[in-house]
Amino acid sequence: MKFEGIYTPVITPFRDDSSIDFDAYQTHVKHLVNEGVHGLMIGGTTGEYYVESHEERVELLTKAKEVVGDQAQIIFGTGSLDPKASLKLAEAGAKSGADVLLVATPPYSLPTQRELSLHALAIDRAADMPIMLYNYPDRMGVNMEEEFLDRVGQSKNFCGIKESSGDINRLHMMMRDYPHIQTACGMDDQALEFFAWGARSWVCAGSNFLAKEHIALYQACVLENDFIKGRRIMSAMMPLMRVLEQGGKFIQSVKYGVTMDGRFAGTVRSPLRDLNKDDKRQMEQVVRTLKTAIASILEEAPAQGQTAKANKKAGA
Repeated sequence: MKFEGIYTPVITPFRDDSSIDFDAYQTHVKHLVNEGVHGLMIGGTTGEYYVESHEERVELLTKAKEVVGDQAQIIFGTGSLDPKASLKLAEAGAKSGADVLLVATPPYSLPTQRELSLHALAIDRAADMPIMLYNYPDRMGVNMEEEFLDRVGQSKNFCGIKESSGDINRLHMMMRDYPHIQTACGMDDQALEFFAWGARSWVCAGSNFLAKEHIALYQACVLENDFIKGRRIMSAMMPLMRVLEQGGKFIQSVKYGVTMDGRFAGTVRSPLRDLNKDDKRQMEQVVRTLKTAIASILEEAPAQGQTAKANKKAGA
């Protein structure tokens, strides 16, 4: 299994009564595929999996599969406080069309590295399919350290990791010492650094409403190897990254971005609350400025490429 490109952790649109609007959900999934994202993550943090039932999570997977078919990879989250619930989700994911399972640390219990590896290997045995690990110590309480990686690395199914620690040294370690586990950027404000170190995929919540702009950074850095252009795009994105990563209202901001883009994103489930008017105004300004700046960069790129070709031809 290869992880290449932009992967969107899909939001779950809740109505005011907290029920899921599956029609709006499928409309959003179809939009993402049409925009060109390379994969979808169903049941991730951005999808508010932690306040959803087993049945809801599996239905979100099946509804996405109905829309996507084989057009994009689907990664299905198995995260839960209860390891037994994760096993059931893994089995359901294998039966319901997921291409990859997302395996995280059970939150709150603070397992040792050996205990965490036994949990991950149990999920591996239950489903026997490709797995992307999810390292997010700020929410889970535990890092996936070398001991854990060495233990799970003995199974060929552990083929990727979404690295969301924010510790750049973790990126260096993964790329240098564990090249057989593909590292995906899971910390949005470090995407440029991940690509510079050879990562080829980015799981980015902002692609729920700015898919083309996120794809543009991937194309510049990974496909074109143009890090001058990549730095300009990333610089234009940084104000949004600060809002998303440091504002304390990550999911609400992403959902409002989808609303701004013209699709129903709905509300968030308790204990979260929607953005206030000031937060919304900030998002509107940041997104408007970002889109204008990146559009300008992309408009310049063909002219720069033509100039380079002309110079090369003249030199010949």
